[in-house]
Amino acid sequence: MRPIEELINENDSGWPFVTEWIKSAKNKVEILSVDKQKANDALYKTQVTTRSPMGSIVFETGGILVDNGWIRILGSGSEKLKRSLPEWNLGKGFAEFGQPSSFLLVADDAIGGFFLLNGGGLGKDLGKIYYLAPDNLEFEPLNLTYTDFLNFCFNNDLDEFYKGYRWKTWKDDVAKLDCDRVFNFVPYLWTKEGKNIEKASKKDVPIEEQYSLNLDFRKQLGIEK
Repeated sequence: MRPIEELINENDSGWPFVTEWIKSAKNKVEILSVDKQKANDALYKTQVTTRSPMGSIVFETGGILVDNGWIRILGSGSEKLKRSLPEWNLGKGFAEFGQPSSFLLVADDAIGGFFLLNGGGLGKDLGKIYYLAPDNLEFEPLNLTYTDFLNFCFNNDLDEFYKGYRWKTWKDDVAKLDCDRVFNFVPYLWTKEGKNIEKASKKDVPIEEQYSLNLDFRKQLGIEK
């Protein structure tokens, strides 16, 4: 693993670009405060340089919240979003820090959807973002790079992307939701009965529980052999 000194590039950082994108964002964006010790640790474990947007977000932020916390982009962890990008991925896309990753979970949303960067385990389009969608449990290719994904979060019409999955009181409910928890719906969103989200009952659950549940259902339904 490369030492932290090789990963920090103060002369050619990606952070100024990211902050400019955030300043001009159409959607509400909140940068979570960073703890430098956690940032150093997270950057070292991620093994990405600060020249890249991902490396700069890990190093410069505790994470980024979009649309009042509807989407959570992972950084180095903070009081509001305790998961760091590398710690959250440990045991999922890789078994030990420094290993090649078949995918990297880079963000998630309040309804239990997960955004993954393809490291080769999801398809041939290396470096592109997939969405593990709660309404069908499929890994949907979005044909976006990580940088494109940031632009999608900051400027895309999220009401359109999440059409049918934003209930009347979602803004108030999400504002109160812990960013390490998600809403779990009954009936499940991937069932025929779950297509009307206004009629579904919901409770918040730990995000780890929802991620495991999604993968278990993929196997039970024969989506993943």
